[in-house]
Amino acid sequence: MEMQPYILGFAAGFLLALAIVGALATTMAGSFARAKWGLNVAKRASRDPALSAKIDAALGTATLATPAVHAAPAKPSGESLRLLAILQAEARLVDFLMENLAAAPADAVKNGVMEVQKKAVAALNKHLVLEPILAGTEGDRVTVPKGFDPSAISVLGQVTGEPPFAGELQHPGWKVKEIKLPSVAEGRDLFVIQPAEVRM
Repeated sequence: MEMQPYILGFAAGFLLALAIVGALATTMAGSFARAKWGLNVAKRASRDPALSAKIDAALGTATLATPAVHAAPAKPSGESLRLLAILQAEARLVDFLMENLAAAPADAVKNGVMEVQKKAVAALNKHLVLEPILAGTEGDRVTVPKGFDPSAISVLGQVTGEPPFAGELQHPGWKVKEIKLPSVAEGRDLFVIQPAEVRM
């Protein structure tokens, strides 16, 4: 049976295209074996995200199929908790604050408050140098100077015009002039305010 010319033309064109693709693959890969190896690697990489990531890193590329790796958020610093740990160690402040005092006798609460306050003040004086921001006691008339630091002085009420302002001292404020915290042992977890204690 004689084949139609268009079928012969199609077959010839297909064979020519296949030959061209083969020649290009051979030229680019060095050999048919190398081209086959590349196809096998691509097939494995499509199923193995770790291999795909390694290939991307080696080639300096990124593929849409590679899922983005998100690093775990860094643990915040526990440095701000050091003074709390000192107040717990030297004045049992956290124990006092976390205790339910509703059913405690008034005298016991009063004695506990006085004891914690005495030890807490001693701890603060030992590790910080504190000073008031404004001199005077509550109720005194004071002047807020021009160019004052708004993080150090809060002006309350109806405020109009420009400083200096005259007003009644509601609270003298506190600022830390010096910090004298002890060094921390290497590897210590600063989020542990006080370790649990077990007697054997």
